[in-house]
Amino acid sequence: MFREMINSKFDIYRRFIKRPVDFILSLVATIVCSPLLIAIAIIIKLDSKGPILFIQERVGKNNLKFNIYKFRTMVNNADRLGTGLKTSKNDVRVTKIGNILRKTSLDEIPQLLNILKGDMSIVGPRPTVEKVVDQLPKENRKRHMVRPGVTGLAQVNGRQSLSWSEKVKYDLIYVETLTFLVDIKILLKTVFVVFNQEAVHKEEVSKEFKEL
Repeated sequence: MFREMINSKFDIYRRFIKRPVDFILSLVATIVCSPLLIAIAIIIKLDSKGPILFIQERVGKNNLKFNIYKFRTMVNNADRLGTGLKTSKNDVRVTKIGNILRKTSLDEIPQLLNILKGDMSIVGPRPTVEKVVDQLPKENRKRHMVRPGVTGLAQVNGRQSLSWSEKVKYDLIYVETLTFLVDIKILLKTVFVVFNQEAVHKEEVSKEFKEL
């Protein structure tokens, strides 16, 4: 059944249209957002010591590894301080500007570079670290049949309030039902979710260290 859906008429969008659309939109967004990117970079350097970007290896389409880019939102070497990988609403390791970036999801903007490079898509399952992928049952690895995204079906249906198994469930639904219309609906709902600010800071593993 799954393979039949993959080979359906909607496969044209998956194979030939989605990537060019991703590239064009991300290129335009990078140009438009360039003043904002520069401003955020300067503020991060003035706010705390450490690199501007947080870079971490993730697993993408067909299990290929790549480095994901985000604006750094915590103090340098935060994983070696306090509660380690755990973070909470009032985590003192989150910088002042980092707190704002997290609430507004502006820390994700550097992933436009990942989209331009072809590592990611605008919409898709969130990319995970290798050790998480290794723990997935074989049938759940179908989520890696498409490029990971900056936003996705799981992100607009609960964000960090979802359990890992719930996120995987939404990812598999997305892979099986991926169409242009589905991507548009997710993008529109993403705007609402970002401004709604629901459950951004639950007690959980920091998104800078491990994708949940």
